[in-house]
Order: sequence, then C-alpha cells, then structure tokens
Amino acid sequence: MLRGRGESERVANTFAVYNPPDCCPKYAARILSESMQQPTPPTAGDPAEPIELARRVTLPGAVSLNLMNMIGVGPFITLPLVVAALGPGAWLGWLLGALLAGCDGLVWAELGAALPRAGGSYAFLREIYKRQPDGSPRPARAWDWGRFLSFLYAWQLLFTAPLSVASGALGLSQYASFVLPGLRSGLLFGSFTVRGTNVLAGSVCVLVVVLLYRGLGAVLRTAAFLTLGVLGTLLVVIAAGLTHLRAPLIAAQLHWPHGPGLPEAIGAATLVSTYDYWGYYNVCFLGGEVRDPGRTIPRAVLLSIALVATLYLLMNFAVLGAVPLASLLTPGRDTPMAAVLMRTVFGGSWGHVASVAIAVLIMLTAFASVVALLLGYSRAPFAAAREGNFFAPFGRLHPRHGFPSVALLVLGAIATACCFFDLRTVITSLVAVRIVLQYGLQQVGVMVLRVRQPQLVRPFHIWLYPLPPVLALLGFLFLLFARKGAGRELLLAAVLGASGALLFAWREGKA
Repeated sequence: MLRGRGESERVANTFAVYNPPDCCPKYAARILSESMQQPTPPTAGDPAEPIELARRVTLPGAVSLNLMNMIGVGPFITLPLVVAALGPGAWLGWLLGALLAGCDGLVWAELGAALPRAGGSYAFLREIYKRQPDGSPRPARAWDWGRFLSFLYAWQLLFTAPLSVASGALGLSQYASFVLPGLRSGLLFGSFTVRGTNVLAGSVCVLVVVLLYRGLGAVLRTAAFLTLGVLGTLLVVIAAGLTHLRAPLIAAQLHWPHGPGLPEAIGAATLVSTYDYWGYYNVCFLGGEVRDPGRTIPRAVLLSIALVATLYLLMNFAVLGAVPLASLLTPGRDTPMAAVLMRTVFGGSWGHVASVAIAVLIMLTAFASVVALLLGYSRAPFAAAREGNFFAPFGRLHPRHGFPSVALLVLGAIATACCFFDLRTVITSLVAVRIVLQYGLQQVGVMVLRVRQPQLVRPFHIWLYPLPPVLALLGFLFLLFARKGAGRELLLAAVLGASGALLFAWREGKA
C-alpha cells in the first residue's frame, strides 16, 4: 500500500532514531545488552513522571558517597568501646573488622556489578531467590522466595533505615552539646524527656530531606565538599596524635591481646568496628544511577574499604599512642573522645580551642553521613514499589528532579521522629536484624546465584571464590552469637520477619 509523503517521512525518521548513521553490530549489541540488563519498569504514577533514574554517578562521586556513609560520627564515638574491650590491643578489633568488611565487600562488588539496579540488596535478593531464574512466568499462587525476601528486606528497612539515620543525627547533636552545653537541658513530659539535642537531631533530618529534595545533582556537587570535611576531620585527629606520641604508649600497642574472655572481647570489639565500616556498599543502592556500573561499583566498594581501614588503624595508633587509656575510658560524662585527645596533646586554653574546633568538624562528618544514609536507603522501597512488590506510592519519582520523592519523605519523617527516643539499645539490635535479614542472605545468595544463573554476565568476579562469602558468613554469625544480649536482638529480627511475612501473604492473597 502506498503512503503519503508525511507518512513516509515519519517512518524514515523513526527508522533513523533506531538506526543511527554510525550504527554497527558492536553498537547494536551494546544497546541490546543495556536494554536487557536495565529494563524500564512499569509505573503507576503520573504519565509525566520520569520513567528511569538518570545515570549520573561516576567513580569519584561513588567513593565520596561511600566515605560519607562509612566514617560519619561512628569512629569518634565508638573508639573508646573498642579500647574498653581489647585495651592497647584495640588494633586487632579494627583489623578484623576490616577483613570482614573486605570479604563482604567482594560479595557486594560482584552482585552490584552484575545487577546494577536501584535498591541494592532489594534487587539482589529479588533476582537471586526468584522462582524461575530463566524468566518464565511463575504459576498462579506459587510462593516466590525472591519476591518474599526482597519484600521482607524493604519492610524491615522502613524501621532500621530511619534508626540508622537518626543515630547519625543524634551523634551530631552530642558533639554540638559539647560546644553548646545548653542543648543538654530539656522538658519533662511525664516520663518522657525532650532535650535540645533531640530537637537539633530532628532538625538535622529535616534539613537533609530539604537538601536531597533538590535532586541528586545538587547532592553530588555537595558531596565533594562534605567528603573533604570527613577526611579532613580524621586526618586532623590522626595528625594531632602522631605529633604527640609517647614511647611507653606505643610499646603497649605492640603486644598481642591476651587474658581470660579473649573471644568475647574480640567479638565485642569487632562488632563495633564492623558497624563503623558499614557503608562501603552505599553505591550499590544507587546502582541504577551509576555510570559504567560494571567497573565503577566494584572499584568504589573496594577503594572505600581500603582507604577507611587505613585511616581507622592510623587513628587507633595515633590516639592510643598519645592519650593514656585511663583518660580515654573515663573522659568525663560530657567530653567526647576527640575533645579528650585535643585537650591532652595541646593543654591549656589552646586545648579548649582545639577541642571545640574538632567537635565542629565531627559535626560536619555526622551531617555528611546522614545525607549519604538517607540518599541510599530511599532507593530500596522505590525499587520494590516499581516492581509491584511494595506499597505503590513509594514508586513515585519527583517530576522535575527524578528522585524517589515519597520514599525520601517517609523515611525522613520516621527518622525525625526517631530522634526523640533513646536509641542506644535499639541501635545494637540493628546489627542482628541486618545480619539475619540482609547480610546472611547475600553471602549465601551470591553462591546460589553462581549455581542458578551461571550464564549471568559478571563484570567482576569475587577473588578466591568461594572463600570470601564463606568467611564473611562465619564472621557475621560469630558477631551475632559471641556477645551478650543476642537473644533479645534475635527476637527483634524475628518480630520484623514475622510481621513482614504476614503482610506479604496478605498482599499476595489480594493479588
């Protein structure tokens, strides 16, 4: 049938779009590969919404976001806890934490490079444990472990992610109260006390939501500045200690820890250091926004671990080489560790000025960690909702800036509320929940995926496979059970798991 001139031009233009002048088999193969690896999910939102996340994150940006997440305020608060467990041999806790992070990081690197999608662990669990690895439709009313475990991960994230974000904000407010002691006062509402530190922490969460609501481009432009602040703070602490080392304190660190109860002490110290290393996987949650993910994600994960491990070990050596253990472990109720270091090495009025300055710098690192945490975590419920495996509103993207707006607002609001509670006991429980419902499933899952989908393109392969995932799994189980209070923490994981299972079964029954 003959077409008119307008119809012929329309067809020719359409053909030109899909067959550019420089088209060649290599170009076509790349387009086909990208379309298969990153399918556009359906959306139930407004038709004008962006359909896909833009790939804007390069290697420097990925490393910056990881470092902001990893360092934060953690090591400046938890170093005394590691020292309390192992004394002068605290270096062993940091070293074992680094080795465990390295083994786990190799797992994240392989999964993140092979499955570069928004949501990180959600996407991994969905793909690893799905019922039909060949992509064929599942039978009606058949239980799909991939859908269930990924839904369970997104469900527990609604509770654990805001607590993690709030812990960073509360850490910032603690150092702020050292600079402004008036923040420690509060108002009593029955048995509940609201202090100035709680209000400040909640305000930090609101400010971070406002910053992230400007879009990923604005965050990436800020990330370089925040990362310099994070690294600069650690380097200042390290330099202050290294320039005031004492020979007896250095000699005390050169001995292997010993004494009764050593396994429990190692477990307690490594648990804390492992928590301080967590965050090297942040780029995996942004997998759908990373350029050249097959190369960028593994490099970002492993470079972040190597850099932070070096800095933590240097910090441990510098602080314990300049400050006696007695001063570090009993610094006074309201004097944080970094301030103790500055007062010890400088003394007098200069010591006070230096302690206030380092507190301000640590507040900056805490703010950076809150930004990175909320940025990464908001992608998981978004990815789940886009696949129809979570509450639909979480799948909405901002119409202008193209980020998960509903997920960001909900997690930010819950994190703000969590800032008004005492999180010390709850934060320790987060470790158990993450090991049971995330890390353990991924260590097993990377080996399961090798068996179920050997044909899957893997731009990065785990070194010395399968040793790293096996060692990481054993290490996490040791941390889970080699300390007191494990039963209470496992109960929390069980409650979240059971409630998530009931909710998933109800949703599947309605489908």
